[in-house]
Amino acid sequence: MIRVAAVGDLHVGCEGPDPLCGAFANVHEHADVLLLAGDLTQHGDPKEARNLLHTIEKVRTPVVAVFGNHDYHMGHEEELARDLRGAGVHVLEAESVVLDVAGTKLGIAGCKGFGAGFPGACGTEFGEPEMKAFIHHSKAAAHALGEALAAMVCDVRVALTHYAPVKDTLVGERLEIFPFLGSYFLGEVIDHAACDLALHGHAHRGTEHGMTPSGVPVRNVARPVIRCAYKVYRVAASTLRSSTPARC
Repeated sequence: MIRVAAVGDLHVGCEGPDPLCGAFANVHEHADVLLLAGDLTQHGDPKEARNLLHTIEKVRTPVVAVFGNHDYHMGHEEELARDLRGAGVHVLEAESVVLDVAGTKLGIAGCKGFGAGFPGACGTEFGEPEMKAFIHHSKAAAHALGEALAAMVCDVRVALTHYAPVKDTLVGERLEIFPFLGSYFLGEVIDHAACDLALHGHAHRGTEHGMTPSGVPVRNVARPVIRCAYKVYRVAASTLRSSTPARC
């Protein structure tokens, strides 16, 4: 059984680390790995990332992260990624990492993802070049995630994104913005890879629990949703055994 701690949407600002992030210091007591599901910073400012690093450096488990839309805002995402990687964080964008957890190989593939919508309310690559570019980007992000998932040789397979792969975990958000919160293209590749767990953030007013059409458990770990520093999920191959809140 692998214990996966996860949270998204930390939105760390320039004023300093959020006091709640101090709970990261004891994450090793509850989990084998810490996953960060995007929007690590408020504006993508390198100063904000450095404040986040003051928190991350206390973590005694492997840390794996993807960026969210906020982390791209100022155009410094490459600098942010370089700084985080320099501190030992596995920053994934259409990439994967396989970790050894007590003899079990935990594979994590991640990307930011993008919007597009879900069956019955989804954009298509038709009409104006701007709309075609929007949907093409969403499809390309999902395809890259699928390739990263397929490349892993592991016992437990986890998909980490910022945007949602299913609409279940968006319930509570306004229906009008669902297409900007996630994409069923992500859900399709997660199903195709037979993941054991999918984690995302982004939807602050959404719902924690969801599932893909093929039965992969999906969890919205945006901090406003889980309402604590992180949530811990106990995962075995092809089964999400249970979920318990972390101490925070």
